[in-house]
Amino acid sequence: MKALDALPLARRLVRRPEAHKGDSGKVLLIGGAPTMAGALVLAGRAALYSGAGYTVLLMLDEASAHVVPEQPELMVHAAARYPDPAQALASIAPDVVAIGPGLGLDEVAQRWLEAALAWDGRLVIDADALTLLAMHPHLLDALRQRPQPAALTPHPGEAARLLSTTNHAIQADRAQALRALVAHTDCIAVLKGQHSLVGGPGQAPQQCMDGNPGMAVGGMGDVLTGCLAALAAQGLRHHLTLFEATCLAVQAHALAADRLVAQGVGPVGLTPMEVALEIRRVING
Repeated sequence: MKALDALPLARRLVRRPEAHKGDSGKVLLIGGAPTMAGALVLAGRAALYSGAGYTVLLMLDEASAHVVPEQPELMVHAAARYPDPAQALASIAPDVVAIGPGLGLDEVAQRWLEAALAWDGRLVIDADALTLLAMHPHLLDALRQRPQPAALTPHPGEAARLLSTTNHAIQADRAQALRALVAHTDCIAVLKGQHSLVGGPGQAPQQCMDGNPGMAVGGMGDVLTGCLAALAAQGLRHHLTLFEATCLAVQAHALAADRLVAQGVGPVGLTPMEVALEIRRVING
């Protein structure tokens, strides 16, 4: 399998002197159910540090809608104020939607996922949204019927649920699991874990050789989701396909963690927020 070599793609993100925030895209991140607001905040901060022009959080837990006063760049909307999720997406008008961090699995979460799947634009699906796809066949059907493939970022357990198999089976043949995910969903897929794999319809699978065990901590996947959403948004005007943005996000995320460990930060105690900040340095070269 080919080794992932996506960092040269970051050169396409260089900004012209006359650049404005619209050139870098608007990212909408949906999630943050009660007790899980932190997941959405991590994804939002990662999107901000990865270069999104606008970063909007759609927080399902209204009580947590002001949980980030120290990060005023993040625009936070309470989902409860939007009775119709489809109208909310039309009103916010994002370039990229990422759904899943802290989303939960209840009916409210399902309605927001249904709206995201029906939305016509670049879409990133992670975490609880992946579990909802595995639980509800009509959502998986809606995913397959989208005019453009979404990007999915499952860990082995989420991949096992999507493929109706076991975590052990996924890990026993990760290359085959990646191929099965792409075929089953008609989407770009990142199978996370040691040496994460990236594949997509019509794309040769690639393996990320960067990364380290310090990344095995809650919230690290949320940072990848935010980074990917930001790169996908910038890619619309900087000539990056969603597959290319996915490849760049996976490698930048893993390499950021390796650089921190090389500096003596971790691996034990390495935090997702530290990785989000280091991603900025990786992208800027």
